[in-house]
Amino acid sequence: MAGVELFSHPALHTRYRAGLCSAAALALLLITVLTYVPPLLVAYRSHGFWLKQSAYLEQPTVRFRYEVLFVATIGPGPGSFLAWSTFPAFNRLQEDRLRVPLLSTREEDKNQDGKMDQLHFKLELPLQPTEQVVGVQLILLFSYQLYRMSTLVMQSMAFLQFFSPVPGSQLYMNGDLKLNQRQLLNHCGLDTRYNVSVVNGTSPFASDYDLTNIIAAYWDRNVTTVFSDPNPVWMTGRATDTPFIINATIHYPVEVILYQPGFWEIIKFAWIQYVSILLIFLWVFSRIKMFVFQNQVLTTTPISPVLPVSPALSYKQHQS
Repeated sequence: MAGVELFSHPALHTRYRAGLCSAAALALLLITVLTYVPPLLVAYRSHGFWLKQSAYLEQPTVRFRYEVLFVATIGPGPGSFLAWSTFPAFNRLQEDRLRVPLLSTREEDKNQDGKMDQLHFKLELPLQPTEQVVGVQLILLFSYQLYRMSTLVMQSMAFLQFFSPVPGSQLYMNGDLKLNQRQLLNHCGLDTRYNVSVVNGTSPFASDYDLTNIIAAYWDRNVTTVFSDPNPVWMTGRATDTPFIINATIHYPVEVILYQPGFWEIIKFAWIQYVSILLIFLWVFSRIKMFVFQNQVLTTTPISPVLPVSPALSYKQHQS
């Protein structure tokens, strides 16, 4: 039989044949193109076809590094402050403005999952009877790690600051150490770009300990942490023989991590969109093909299978 099979009726088991250069073959080619190409265009033009970023939840592994830089303002003058840090080079630069406080810290794993959930930090600054604290600036340094997708290892900080026109006796803060991303993380691999100290604690130069320079250099990073929603409570009425106290609770919350998806994740996401639209086109154009060939809109050669004759029917025909 000349020609090739172009279509077969699924219910009647009828096959339709025609030449490769016939109108029916060209029509079938057009229907096939209209079945598979428009769903791709619809999915692409509806935006979001190629997955450019994705997100997941992870609680970071955070540990306090026991590195602190503290400045207390005790007056309006340029040299009216007391300072101390865990960096000996910084302390040597302070001369008579150096005041060593009493520190106590405790990290707590509240849900017993092996990851610390919060830091309790307390600083007691001894003062002379004539000294009054009107503002504080405090840098706490942390080790911050993510593991679920790509491995991110970095050193980060929390910056606590508060000023008041009224001298205080205590400052209480309670907030979150939140991840701040200006750049998507990779979906795999090891990222140690920022695994360097936020404060250059070995430098003998005062400019390296200037808070403005430290914060400016820190915010040049694409991935940082910030002390968010501190909810400060400033208490007044300090007795002359009592220290100024800072109480801070810093939580390590579960974060929404933004990352650049990998090749197979992009393909999977695009494939789901394409197939969901393709199913509709397949159903519509299968009906169109069935109508075209069954009603011989275009000339083809239908071939129906020869059904076997039952023995009973053959016997009746013989008897007649």
